[in-house]
Amino acid sequence: MIQMITTDIPDISEEWYRDVVDVADAAPAPVQWFAVHFTEAVILLLGLMLVAVAVPRLRRADPWGRALALVAPATVVLAYGCSELLKSLIDEERPCRGAVTILAAPCPPTGDWSFPSNHATIAGALATAVLLLSPRWGLLAAPLALLAASSRVFVGVHYPHDVLAGLLLGLAVTLLVSLPAARPLAEMLRRHSGPATREVDRGQRVG
Repeated sequence: MIQMITTDIPDISEEWYRDVVDVADAAPAPVQWFAVHFTEAVILLLGLMLVAVAVPRLRRADPWGRALALVAPATVVLAYGCSELLKSLIDEERPCRGAVTILAAPCPPTGDWSFPSNHATIAGALATAVLLLSPRWGLLAAPLALLAASSRVFVGVHYPHDVLAGLLLGLAVTLLVSLPAARPLAEMLRRHSGPATREVDRGQRVG
C-alpha cells in the first residue's frame, strides 16, 4: 500500500491514484515497461497524425483550410506554455514524492510540479488540432490522447485531476485560439490568392 503526505489534493483524486498505482504495482513487468514508454510514443504518434492531416490542407487552394493548418499546430505550443505557467502558479507536489511504488523512475525533481500534466495538455491539444483538421482522424486521436493522459497516473507521476485538467486545457486553448486566429489569416490568404483560388473558396463557402 502506498503511504504519502499530500496537501490540498481532492480526496477522490488521491483515492483513485492509490487504486491505480496499486494495480500498476501488481502488473507484469512487460506491462509496466510498456506503460512507462507509452505516453511519449502516443504523443509522437499524435504529432505525426497532425502533420499528416495538415500538409494536404496546406497544398489545397482553400484559404480557410490552409489558415487552420497553420494555426492549429501553433496552439499546441501555446497550450504547453499555459500548462507551464499554471504549474508555476499552483505548485502542486508530485504524488510520487514519498510514494512507495512508482513505475516511472525517478520521480521528477522538486520544482517540476504536478498540476496540470504537461503530457496530458500536449496530448489534448494535439488531438483537438487533429480533430479540427480532420474529424475522421480525430475520432482516433481523441481516445489515444485519453489513454496517454491516463498512463501518467498509471506510472505514478500524476493525480487523476492533473491529467484531466491537462486534457481540458489542451482542448480549450486549441479550440478557443485556432478558430478565431484562423479567420483573419484566411482572409489575408484570400486577398493574396489568385482569381482561381478565390473562385474555389467562394464556391466552397456557398456549398
